[in-house]
Amino acid sequence: MRPLEDMPEHEAARVRLVLTDIDDTMTHEGRLPAEAYRAVEDLSNAGFVVAPITGRPAGWCDLIARIWPVAGIVGENGALYFAYDRAARTMRRAFAATEAERAANRARLEAVKERVLAEVPGSAVSADQAYREADLAIDFCEDVAPLGPEAVARIKAIFEEMGAVAKVSSIHVNGWFGQYDKLSMTRRFARDVAGLDVDRDRDRIIFVGDSPNDAPMFGFFPNACGVAGVRDFAGRIDAEPAYVTRGGGGRGFVEIAKRLLAARAGAA
Repeated sequence: MRPLEDMPEHEAARVRLVLTDIDDTMTHEGRLPAEAYRAVEDLSNAGFVVAPITGRPAGWCDLIARIWPVAGIVGENGALYFAYDRAARTMRRAFAATEAERAANRARLEAVKERVLAEVPGSAVSADQAYREADLAIDFCEDVAPLGPEAVARIKAIFEEMGAVAKVSSIHVNGWFGQYDKLSMTRRFARDVAGLDVDRDRDRIIFVGDSPNDAPMFGFFPNACGVAGVRDFAGRIDAEPAYVTRGGGGRGFVEIAKRLLAARAGAA
């Protein structure tokens, strides 16, 4: 992970699509700083296509797609994307699984939930679970006393023992049934909304993240960036970002936005 300052000017100037995690990437101690939201607006106003790529639930995604200055959002770690057409006042909703498949998978996740809560004291179902369409989120530090690495690893293992995919974020263990992730749904979003082929155009795309569930994105995009908190997961993440910021959370996101805006202005 090299300092953000090492990103070549010509690489930064080529970026068209900015993808970003939300929790502990744009936020700081659970809140969205004004300067991070302003950075999203500045990027959008400058012509960048901006989209959060998050583990947060469908309910939050509907609001963000409608209210934030973004082109759309990928949610629940790749289960869906939402994109709001402001001119037509319609929401495009795309899912990795059919409605029937999602209903069947939710029933299977109930068994996972009961086992996790029974076997990992102190864990809890995430407070945002009621707004989810496809996954189960287990809270290990957002609204509960922080659990240690062994407990987090055990939660992940229970999901996997029961046949689910599981990813660890900075606050939750998210699990689901189905072969999708942040990257697979980003492919669909980029094609449908931004008109980009992710495989062909990956050097025109930047992803910003902070935790192990961002590893598919870190490993795929050559100019992926981590905010400073990603260093906390050293040795526990499958792929690391190419660059890392000095600041953590929203401060780091602002650093990246300024770097991209300056590079575009310099190339004009």
